[in-house]
Amino acid sequence: MKASDRDLRGMKDDEFVDILEERRCSSDLGHAFRTFNPQPYKGGPPCSAADLNKALLDSHFLHRVVKEVAMETGSSQEKVMEEAGEILVEMSHNLHLPFIRLMGYTFSKVIKRLFTSIFVNMDGLNTLQQAVQENPVILMPNHRSYVDFLIISYILFTYDIPVPVIAAGVPLAEMKIVGEILRRSGAFFIRRSIGSDKLYWAVLSEYVRGIVRHGFAPVEFYVEGLRSRTLKSLTPKLGMMQMVLEPYFKGEVFDITLVPISISYDRVLEESLLARELLGVPKPKESTAGLLKASRVLQEDYGSMQVNFGQPLSVRKLCEGKINRSYYNLVPRDLPMKPSAEALACVSWLAHVVVGLQERGSLISPWSLMACLLIQEPTTVLAEQGLLWDDLTEKTLWLRKMVLDFGARLNWPGEAPNSAVMSSAISLHRSIVYLKAGRVYLTQEEVPLRRHRISPEEGVFRTAVPVLMLAAYRNQSLHALVRPAMLAMSICITRSTQRDELFRFFCFLQEVFANEFIFIPGNLSQDFEEACLCLNSCGAVYISEQEVRVSEQSSEVITFLQKLLQPFIDSYQLIFRCVCEEEQVQVFTEKQFLAAVRALALKLILSGELHTYETLSSDTQKNVLSALCRLEAVAKLRT
Repeated sequence: MKASDRDLRGMKDDEFVDILEERRCSSDLGHAFRTFNPQPYKGGPPCSAADLNKALLDSHFLHRVVKEVAMETGSSQEKVMEEAGEILVEMSHNLHLPFIRLMGYTFSKVIKRLFTSIFVNMDGLNTLQQAVQENPVILMPNHRSYVDFLIISYILFTYDIPVPVIAAGVPLAEMKIVGEILRRSGAFFIRRSIGSDKLYWAVLSEYVRGIVRHGFAPVEFYVEGLRSRTLKSLTPKLGMMQMVLEPYFKGEVFDITLVPISISYDRVLEESLLARELLGVPKPKESTAGLLKASRVLQEDYGSMQVNFGQPLSVRKLCEGKINRSYYNLVPRDLPMKPSAEALACVSWLAHVVVGLQERGSLISPWSLMACLLIQEPTTVLAEQGLLWDDLTEKTLWLRKMVLDFGARLNWPGEAPNSAVMSSAISLHRSIVYLKAGRVYLTQEEVPLRRHRISPEEGVFRTAVPVLMLAAYRNQSLHALVRPAMLAMSICITRSTQRDELFRFFCFLQEVFANEFIFIPGNLSQDFEEACLCLNSCGAVYISEQEVRVSEQSSEVITFLQKLLQPFIDSYQLIFRCVCEEEQVQVFTEKQFLAAVRALALKLILSGELHTYETLSSDTQKNVLSALCRLEAVAKLRT
């Protein structure tokens, strides 16, 4: 099926193709063992994984660091060098074509069971095919599911593009058999907690820089650092970003190409697991046994996936006027040196630009729009009385028109009636809501037979799981709605029409929520203008040089957007309140604070004073704590 058969609005002339269509009609074995003939990087001679490792161990940079560590620790240089070799063995990939073929065969079998279709934009893929020949390429997908880890390699293998080497966490390497398969499929493994381990940092940074310098293969990593448990973008982590850009800063390569990739899911495999993690249930340890036990997911339907390869970005062009590279010419390239403040600011800006492009390239599903509306209903209504199906469908179509006016990209099947599309979405997500007698109800776990009734606290937990799952799918639409929502909230709170006053409050909200949503540094004015244009496009406001005036027919739009942002405001207010109550305790651990927040939220939910279950989310709590530290309301101490 091609994009012409679907309403992929905002995708211009990009052609999306369902890559599973051919897989269902031809041999998986034939696909895995066909001739693989990618066009390599032309900027240098080809090299092997063993050549990369040898170059690292022979590098002047590593030998200087080894000498420093030996002097600091009192160990011999030989012993420190041996330790560096052990780190490299634990870390390095061993990309091997036979294992890529094995992965391709196995993955074909699995994804055909999981997904009805996987749509890929061919224009982006064709552009990437050319880009990998010209400069070192960095592939930067968003991270929402474990499926992300291999889907990019699978697509590139299918279309004869060099498969990437992929940054992964060490726990994956510890999985029996699977870890070695991943290593030979191109994964290199990084410890989750490196701290101030000087030698480890040196081996890792030189290893990554070596891959980029030699153009060995495209490098794939998640700039958000972790898989998002809330399905919205996370604040970028800058460590890997700094490493992949440094060869350009030091003049070791002419240019580097960044490729933002947006992966969108109708339904995420780990939806229930993620909600429970947010409520404090420990994350299961990655293991081969756990993977085999999780095979029951193959019995479920997860709808479709969309993979949108964005336009390649030239680091050289993006950094023009933002960084003075002569700073790096003041010392030999093999000397360890700290990046300048200017370089760090440039890295942060680039990382935020990439995440912003990931968001704009993602496709909003019908279910995500429905979740935006369902989450605004009182939980008791969804759990007990239900929401009228006709009301939900009518409001969803209204919301669809509004987000299209805002310029969002939708994945709304155009070949089926709207009612059938929405019914299908409800059926796909029956673990969250279900339709009965013309009403939509919240799905709750069945209470196991026991002697005693469940406690009120257990009841809150049972309700919180589907509510947080619902909130996660709402979050898939937030990038298109958060700026106009912040303007709508500014209008409601200030009750002003003056642009200057609205802009000041808009800036205040953006400062408070900088850990919650992605805002590109230095783009405040552009964000405000975008918000004004969005509300103007749907007829909610009239804009002039001095004023933003609400129209007579604006109430429905303004009210919806205000309610969209309200759960975040309620959560932040409650946690601010908790901080104020903790003032008598001058120092407290993060663990103590989060436990206190959860206890207070639970108490207020049970009393009926608080209706926002998202306050129970550990990610929301940590985001507020990070915001308080950034705003210098609290100080974080390391002990």
